[in-house]
Parts: sequence; structure tokens; C-alpha cells
Amino acid sequence: MKTLQLVIALTLILGASLAAGAGERPAMVVWKSPWCGCCGNWVKHMEHSGYTVEVKEVEDLDAVKKTAGVPESLQSCHTARIDGYTIEGHVPAADIERLLRERPKVDGLAVPGMPSGSPGMENGERDPYDVVTFTRQGASKVYNSYK
Repeated sequence: MKTLQLVIALTLILGASLAAGAGERPAMVVWKSPWCGCCGNWVKHMEHSGYTVEVKEVEDLDAVKKTAGVPESLQSCHTARIDGYTIEGHVPAADIERLLRERPKVDGLAVPGMPSGSPGMENGERDPYDVVTFTRQGASKVYNSYK
């Protein structure tokens, strides 16, 4: 009987490990204005990339950004949290995946402003933009560039 219990336990552990290794992504929470269409489009981009997204519509995004430690110079129209990181603005899913894989010692990623051509801002035009890392202490560094 103990052998059967051990086999079942090991099967459950192995199954959980394989599921986690098979690309299971952490859930994301996004705070956005109820009236912002581009934020909704970015949420769709994240969902199409395999993320589960909980949307919280709020009118005072400044309080959210301040609590999340987003430097004023890097702010955009929506703020998200995923697996201990803050994501500000129209950050591509590929950069979030890289962040979660590499786990750098930063507080988050940001795409300042609302550049045309970034996820959620597809309008036929393409502005160059940077994805930057940031810390609550104000340090930032280019993480990826889109030309």
C-alpha cells in the first residue's frame, strides 16, 4: 500500500513540474482607466500571448503608479503587476517573458508614453521606442529597442 501511495505522490509531483515547465505563466493584474481603448488592446495582446489577465478599472491611476514605484518620467496609460514585477505601459509580451526568465534585480519594465506600433497602439504607424528597466530608486536602463 505504501508503494502505491509513493507512486501516486511522485506522479502528482512530476505532473505539476511538467505543467509548470510547459509554459504555465503567472497571472497578471492590470490597472487601467475605464475609457482607455489602447489599454484594452494591450490586455488582448497579453491574453493572446498566453497570460491570464485580471483587469481593474480605476479612475486614479496616479495612486497606483505611485504605490508601484513607477518613476514619473516612465509613466504611461496603464500599470500591471506580474510575479513581483511592475509593467508600465505598452511593453511587448516577449520582453515580459524575458524579464520573468532572466529575473534581473529591477522593479519593473516600462514603455514611456504611448508610442505608435507598440502592442495595443497598432495604428499603421511605427514609432521607435525603448523598453526600459527601472528601480524604485530611480535607476533605469534600456532593456530592448524597437526601431
